[in-house]
Amino acid sequence: MPLPPALDISPCVTDADYEAWRSVRIAVVPYELCPSVEDLRRQDEKETRLMLLARADGVLVGSGLADRSDSAATGSLAPRVLPDHRRRGTGTALLRRLAAHLEDLGLPRVRATVDDDGSLAFAHASGFEDIDHEIEQTFSVTASPHVQDAPEHVEVVLAADRPGLWEASYERFGREATSDFALSTALDVTPERWATSWLGDPMFLAVHDGRVVGCAGLVTEADVPHRAENALTAVRRDWRGRGLAIHLKQRTLAWAAEHGITEVYTWTQDGNHAMRTLNERLGYATTRRSTMVARDLPLD
Repeated sequence: MPLPPALDISPCVTDADYEAWRSVRIAVVPYELCPSVEDLRRQDEKETRLMLLARADGVLVGSGLADRSDSAATGSLAPRVLPDHRRRGTGTALLRRLAAHLEDLGLPRVRATVDDDGSLAFAHASGFEDIDHEIEQTFSVTASPHVQDAPEHVEVVLAADRPGLWEASYERFGREATSDFALSTALDVTPERWATSWLGDPMFLAVHDGRVVGCAGLVTEADVPHRAENALTAVRRDWRGRGLAIHLKQRTLAWAAEHGITEVYTWTQDGNHAMRTLNERLGYATTRRSTMVARDLPLD
């Protein structure tokens, strides 16, 4: 009887490791944008972050990611196994390594996002419970859309043209924008995370009296140059209902059309009816669903 393959799980170190990690991510979730090797290296400099590769008898079979999440006292993890190598214990081994890392950080709870029935069944079998749901909405860019006028006395600028404006918006705008997410666990976004992970490129900022009152942007990827993801779209509460959100979103779609992007997608929480309705009004169609699951640490 042949011996089971020897499983080796090790952290990413070299550029080749990060490229291998990317290959697993792209194979398992091809519809999600994947950071470049350079971006992964920069993100992996954080002491809280762990990126793993799984090899069976030297053959790449999976990857893993764990880090603090933007939810208070909660970690985030993503064990991924290539389809041809599942149901052999690799996912469980990755899950335990990732969960142990988050436990070492002193985090009492962990969450993950799953997009398919097999992954959801694995999560349930591992003690995770459903906590939130999202839908993916996709816009097909066929021509530059009409952009309605911004509200009076509002200037719309690119964050890249106003260095420091985005970072300065954290206290008066960022805290409110991230607290309004329709999630079961409130977000707790740090100023550092706001300055980096929440900034699109391009990022359109609506400015009134020198302060940011709204934003919308895109995240692009060299691997799939015709596709982009919506970055945060948000409007300060006292500016809602004036047409600012639709103006900003139209600005991003017009930018996409001008730069050869043919598809823009976004993920929207079940409880965010206003944004879902806005996206539908603009012509976005629902294309996929995902489930966020969570459980307490340590694992049993």
